[in-house]
Amino acid sequence: MALGKRKREEQGLWIATTELPKSPGHPFYRKLNELLAEAKFDEWIEKRCEPFYAAKLGRPSIPPGVYFRMILVGYFEGIASQRGIAWRCSDSRSLAEFLGIPINERTPDHSSLSRVHGRLPLEIHEEVFVFVLRIAADKKLLKGKTVGVDSTTLEANAAMKSIERKDTGEDWKEYLTRLANEAGIEDPTDEDLRRFDKNRPDKKVSNEEWQSPTDPDARIAKMKDGTTHLAYKAEHVVDLDSEFVLSATITPANHGDAETMVDSLVQAQMNLEAAGSETKIKDAAADKGYHKASTLELADDLDFRTYVPEPKRRYRYRWIDKPAGQQEAVYANRRRVRGARSKRLQRQRSEKVERSFAHVCETGGARRTWLRGQEKVSKRYLIQVAARNLGLMLRKLFGIGTARSLQSFAGLFWALYLATAMLWNRAWVRRAPLNENAPTSDLRIIAVALAVIDTEIATISTG
Repeated sequence: MALGKRKREEQGLWIATTELPKSPGHPFYRKLNELLAEAKFDEWIEKRCEPFYAAKLGRPSIPPGVYFRMILVGYFEGIASQRGIAWRCSDSRSLAEFLGIPINERTPDHSSLSRVHGRLPLEIHEEVFVFVLRIAADKKLLKGKTVGVDSTTLEANAAMKSIERKDTGEDWKEYLTRLANEAGIEDPTDEDLRRFDKNRPDKKVSNEEWQSPTDPDARIAKMKDGTTHLAYKAEHVVDLDSEFVLSATITPANHGDAETMVDSLVQAQMNLEAAGSETKIKDAAADKGYHKASTLELADDLDFRTYVPEPKRRYRYRWIDKPAGQQEAVYANRRRVRGARSKRLQRQRSEKVERSFAHVCETGGARRTWLRGQEKVSKRYLIQVAARNLGLMLRKLFGIGTARSLQSFAGLFWALYLATAMLWNRAWVRRAPLNENAPTSDLRIIAVALAVIDTEIATISTG
């Protein structure tokens, strides 16, 4: 074989499309397209989005199915920004095939993504989320009787340096300058302001006094790593039997967990009914941050059996001025929490709900939002959670849940092929037993193959 050299001269200006190399496609995305085609997703979403477009005026937009598939690509490839998604789709022939873009056409630009994202309302994205749950229900994968509830924070697309006071409209520097002048420091420099800000007492910022001019819906909150950012709160209701996320809501970050738990449970029940499931949510497990007497009473009135550990308090509840229903709900929840079933549900909740956050926020790229406004953030986050449910569905049906995990399976199959071929060669071709006198090359190949098998199995089990 002769040495090939890279061509440095300019290529031909024109080339026939029949001469272009065709991508074999990605097995994972091919299976995902088959699943969506079986459910007739494109026909349904085009008919549902038709009222939001002009009948014959203007040029045709990108199909809604392409838009939603590009958001799915963002989750499966771990890309957070729409610009990054558009670049990745234009750079990959297999992804262009997944989107249904012909080889002689360009994939949609990020500006087209933004335009469609703003045109389609939140209700359409919620219906797509329910559509995925309907596929799971049709495949007999959805349970939904016992759920776990938890929340996490998402960093907003706004900086703390840009916040301003609600009463005066001052930004942070102007506010510090006014305080320094009141303290007797005239014409302070930036260094004087930093020193003054470091030593002054009571320098906390509150959402009642401060807001972001670029993203008014974002709230000041402490993140998981202890830093303070403008953020949103994402809350999941996860089916503990099947691990599907039944509800994913975005609320301001300063809303307490106890304030939003019942709303999330009601939304999850509505999603189950819209997906065609007859299952009723009976048991709901949450951590001690969700414990509140009024919340437990409301959940009990709606026939939700709660398993919420009671936090340690310096005082005991006084029921003199409170409704009798709150006392009954708190005592009933306390009895359930002391049982063995509660401990089992809490272990499942901490494992499966946190795993859903890890998939969506960490590997899926949703921890930091690149959109502004609660509605826009909710649109994107809902489709990313729907992508997570699709990946879980594919894992249950075909054994592979992400596009990147297929690489580990390919390595495992190749290692198994090497080991099997080597053993077959010795046992049947040479008719020689495998012992310490075997050729060194044979033993080395088998050892390498077995090592690769161990590595790939460990990668798959932890992936």
